Amino acid sequence: MKGFVDILAVTVIFAGISSQVKSDASKHIYQKGDPVPLYANWAGPSGNPSETYPYYSLPFCQPDPLKQKKQSIGEVLNGDHLASSPYKIDFRMEHKLQVVCRKNLTRQEVSLFRTAIEQGYWWEMYYDDLPFWGFIGYVGHQHFIYTHTDFKILYSGDHVIGILAMNAHPAELADGKEVNLNFTYAIMWQKTNITFDKRMDEYIDISRHLPHNIKIHHVAISNSLWTVLILFGCLVVLYVRVLRKDIYEYASDQESTRDHEETGWKILHADVFRYPKYKSLFAAAIGSGTHLLILSMLILVLGLTGLFHPYDRRVYKTVLIISYAITCGVAGFFAVSFYHQLEGTDWMRNVFLTGCIFGGPLFLSFCVLNAVATIYGLTVALPIGGIVVIFLLWMFLALPLLLLGAFFGKVTDWQFQAPCHTSNCPREIPALHWYRNALPQMALAGFLPFGFIFIELYDIFDGVWGFRVYNLYGILCIVIVLVIIATAFVSVGLTYFQLAAEDHQWWWRSFLCGGSTGLYIFGYCFYYYFKSHMRGFIQTSFFFGYMACICNGIFLMLGTVGFRASLLFIRYIYGSIKCD
Repeated sequence: MKGFVDILAVTVIFAGISSQVKSDASKHIYQKGDPVPLYANWAGPSGNPSETYPYYSLPFCQPDPLKQKKQSIGEVLNGDHLASSPYKIDFRMEHKLQVVCRKNLTRQEVSLFRTAIEQGYWWEMYYDDLPFWGFIGYVGHQHFIYTHTDFKILYSGDHVIGILAMNAHPAELADGKEVNLNFTYAIMWQKTNITFDKRMDEYIDISRHLPHNIKIHHVAISNSLWTVLILFGCLVVLYVRVLRKDIYEYASDQESTRDHEETGWKILHADVFRYPKYKSLFAAAIGSGTHLLILSMLILVLGLTGLFHPYDRRVYKTVLIISYAITCGVAGFFAVSFYHQLEGTDWMRNVFLTGCIFGGPLFLSFCVLNAVATIYGLTVALPIGGIVVIFLLWMFLALPLLLLGAFFGKVTDWQFQAPCHTSNCPREIPALHWYRNALPQMALAGFLPFGFIFIELYDIFDGVWGFRVYNLYGILCIVIVLVIIATAFVSVGLTYFQLAAEDHQWWWRSFLCGGSTGLYIFGYCFYYYFKSHMRGFIQTSFFFGYMACICNGIFLMLGTVGFRASLLFIRYIYGSIKCD
């Protein structure tokens, strides 16, 4: 009874974590007695979402013959490993007791099951595209394996609406001993008023009952809005009380006394638009950041419009990869056009840097982690066919669009709009206090935007690495907009104080300060990891490997926002004074 209750509770809690998998019965219409596709997918530790092994890597009962399902690219990317199941569940056919198989477990097989039970292994199957789960067993005074499964299936008319698997009849697995077991199952059908088009909504409804309060998100957004208003007020005060006064006094100065009156930011008019060092790398970072920012907005819009469901990770990953490839032209265009504005000449090198600054670390991480997954036999290991598909997608879609965007960026005759001329010799930067250096300012700049998204991060991480469906796209969209606004305001403020200290090297500084929120999020990864139940080399490498790539993307996105906001601000204030 204890095992039955545990499985029922855990199945309900985890019911939203997986995607739909397209079955052979594409119309999902059945008559009584028709076979309904049932596939076994994987088994793995409940605390390590990335560590999933093929279902039959453990000595479960197997059908004869065992058939692998032909999978779509979305199913491959999702780490599905679908194979035929020994359970026979025909539409609306009830059975009180059916034997799956009679199995004589050897000592080695007993050891495999005991290890899996110790690590909290559970399994996933799909019935008519509906995912369901169950644990293998539990540890009491001894190791116990469940030998019976009760299937409760909901139907409406000629459609399957839902399924729940409840395990029972635990049998003891003694260490070092063989054991003979009978694996059985029972089937019960129940009619429901839920329509077929609403059946997957039940997964979202279940997720909403997980222990988190929606009021927390509303309060966090309210506080963030007030903080943004305070930041905006500070910038208004800065402009009204300081900048406007400086601009007025500068404009009213007599020509004979102007050289003696110039101080602070005004004295840098001949240096503030001096091009940054490593301008090819800088332009590549701006182009890649712009690309990722537009891609993120596109994915959010698709989520808000309901083009894909939050529980459908298969479709989500496919959309993400294709959208990234299609929008690669954005990166090439903005990188090369800005590089030419900075009077760069080696545009092919700039295109290479643009493609590598985000894609390079992601590609290396994928190669290493896919090798780890292959060595350990994980289902998330991308097979050769999947790798070939992604390679072709890159070669014949992403790369041509990147080059096409770069070509248009090259032929577009945009000039860098600088209201002041730049002198031949750079002005010497005076000695600055330690708190005006890059690292202290990055620490200050990233803290406030990170505070805006902090409340959402735990739910987002749970949706990606845990057992929760994250479907608060509206709230997430508002939070991201607030983070972007806060990043822009903070970057502008810090850039002004840097110029007021007569430091004209603001280009890279504004980018680094804007992107520093990504470093805070990566630091949060350590907090989440140790708070969660994740453990082991496999899960650790996957979690930190891919989160490093994601945080790199966030760094590039918000760094671009910080630089663009600072550039607009500087163009405005120096365009407001008369400088030759």
